[in-house]
Amino acid sequence: MTKTPTKRLLSLDALRGFDMFWITGGEEIFHLLAKTTGWGWAVLMADQLTHPEWNGFRAYDLIFPTFLFMAGVSVPYSLSSLTVQNRSDFAKKAIKRGLILVLLGIIYNNGLQLKPLAEMRLPSVLGRIGLAGMFAQLVYIYFNTRSQYIIFISILLGYWAFVMLVPVPDCGAGLMTMDCNPVSFLDHIILPGRLHKIVHDPEGLISTIPAICTGLLGIFAGNILRSEQSGQQKTKTLLLSAVSCLAIGWTWDFVFPINKNLWTSSFVLFAGGWSVLLLAIFYWVIDVKNYSRYAWVLAVIGMNSILIYMAQHFIDFDYTSNAVFGGITKYFSEPTQEVLGAIGYVIVQWFLFYFLYKKKAFLKV
Repeated sequence: MTKTPTKRLLSLDALRGFDMFWITGGEEIFHLLAKTTGWGWAVLMADQLTHPEWNGFRAYDLIFPTFLFMAGVSVPYSLSSLTVQNRSDFAKKAIKRGLILVLLGIIYNNGLQLKPLAEMRLPSVLGRIGLAGMFAQLVYIYFNTRSQYIIFISILLGYWAFVMLVPVPDCGAGLMTMDCNPVSFLDHIILPGRLHKIVHDPEGLISTIPAICTGLLGIFAGNILRSEQSGQQKTKTLLLSAVSCLAIGWTWDFVFPINKNLWTSSFVLFAGGWSVLLLAIFYWVIDVKNYSRYAWVLAVIGMNSILIYMAQHFIDFDYTSNAVFGGITKYFSEPTQEVLGAIGYVIVQWFLFYFLYKKKAFLKV
């Protein structure tokens, strides 16, 4: 834990908190509401808070890429003092941070228990954020803006060609099923340990390559926010960028399906478009119009996002929530108790991280 006195972009912290809210129990509230009430809007929300079986896109698919996108947005701010002379120092820090996140991801998947390598899952959400974010930062450190865009486009087009043209034994080329695609095939050969879905891992090594573009898209957005444009003009630029990404991603879907599991190029642009749109809205409301009075409620979560993610796995918030709210919820019907329990689960977490927020204690990687 370290104390951080640096000035932060409040809209970015609030958006990160909004993103994290859904995996800290927010989605469970709507699933239980849909189950217990049958309300149409709750059922619709609950459906959007699930992943499609393979191809396709739902709102829940946006959580992971938006977090990686926001890591990219932070780069132009955190590397604002970058020069040719000190770029190797920043590169070392980027590599160190990336490897630490990979290690934390392995711990998250497997705990601190010593297991045979064959039983361990090495790919992880944090690992992808670490590796993709690391390479995106290295591109930012060593290449100029024009080259960054060329690399971005080249990766997206190259990945498209790789997935659609490289043949898989006993399957051929051009298939994108879980069993028959070159991404899963190579991951199965390269990665030691077990894959999350036996024949495929959604956070595998090969599909981390296009995820670099998600980080780069965040860097491009961060450059817009740090530009000399007015706040209103920055918002317009972000909105135009969002619409462009959504349109290209949606169109590309016809020949290269949007697929989070494979992190397809169309997914990068479509999910990225929604991420840019959310950033534009949060930036406009909080930083341009200065409607920031309650932004800290989300920032409490956003400023300790890595710790919150890890805590989900190692702290029994259900036990604490039941100890605090169990005596009250028992007076309600059983279905209502489930909903109130889910709300209490989120509240308990929030107060823990509010305490850390007030102490200015943040987990820095």
